[in-house]
Amino acid sequence: MMESMKNKTLASWLAFLGAPLGLHRFYLFGVRDLLAWLILIPTACGVWGFQRVQEFGIEDYLSWWLFPIFGLTFASCCLNAIVYGLMTPQKWNTQFNPHEASDAKAGDTSWMTIFSIVLSLIIGASVLLSSIVYSFQRYFEVQIDEAHQISGSD
Repeated sequence: MMESMKNKTLASWLAFLGAPLGLHRFYLFGVRDLLAWLILIPTACGVWGFQRVQEFGIEDYLSWWLFPIFGLTFASCCLNAIVYGLMTPQKWNTQFNPHEASDAKAGDTSWMTIFSIVLSLIIGASVLLSSIVYSFQRYFEVQIDEAHQISGSD
């Protein structure tokens, strides 16, 4: 049975664009990859958190725990895109195309690979920092409100 070659550029773009759905894992490891299916859980939690913000407002406690989970999942998949894109052709082909020569074309780095790395770095870092800031901001706002209630001042 002939295995198809896994292209580094495509895997990098799938990790960036299809991150929350685990598309890069399905592409590289197949539909039986447990981690690809498990990625859907934090994605669903994050989407549910976003829906709770829309429905109940920003004061909903559960949403400010759930919503950042999506950001962390997306940022981790962007990190995967960066790691895939920066792999040497020899390492890529050894790991994902073991049936091919170590210098096979599928492991080459192109401008599209570099573009996916740059976008993953910029957007992934922004999403990660935004998720962290959102959680801490909500936490400290709640702490200040509780302190005001305890002290009896407005």
